[in-house]
Amino acid sequence: MQEFWFYIKLGLNHVLDLGAYDHILFLSALAIPFTFKYWKRVVILATIFTIAHCASLAFSVYEVFTVDVAIIEFLIPVTILLTALFNFAYVFKEAMQVGLWLHVGATAFFGLIHGFGFSNYFKMLMAEEEDKLTPLLGFAAGIEVAQVTIILIVLAIALLVLDLLKAKRALFIAVASILIIIITIPLLIDTFPS
Repeated sequence: MQEFWFYIKLGLNHVLDLGAYDHILFLSALAIPFTFKYWKRVVILATIFTIAHCASLAFSVYEVFTVDVAIIEFLIPVTILLTALFNFAYVFKEAMQVGLWLHVGATAFFGLIHGFGFSNYFKMLMAEEEDKLTPLLGFAAGIEVAQVTIILIVLAIALLVLDLLKAKRALFIAVASILIIIITIPLLIDTFPS
């Protein structure tokens, strides 16, 4: 059980690490278009992201499939950029009118990419482990708790800005997405494959 808790904490730290804020940026971009009215939809998207993220870790740990780290390190900020750009669909439509299946598919694919970004480190940790499933499940649980926490924070900020400050929803989504894009540009430049 102690090992399971270790991997839960590892999952929490992986997402909430301010030094590696790409995960927080991605989740923020994912949650920005939503309000508490649509909290189930964004939690479902985050869960799909977690499942895909852990699937790529499992592919790596069980040596089914691996990807060049340099490419993944560049693709991670690309996923953040694309998610922030996709938010502009919500500027013009309500949350339930934007294509769910496109959003689900993109989120799953982006989860695979993010998982491969962490797979080498995770694989190194698991080198001595005989049971690989328990650590994967613990890590997934930690990721999910951290992601729901970030989503709740973003939804609370949206509530504050939209309901209390009476800002327009479209303006909030556009400004927040533009801020994420601006923060992501240096990551794209730094990780661009040479």
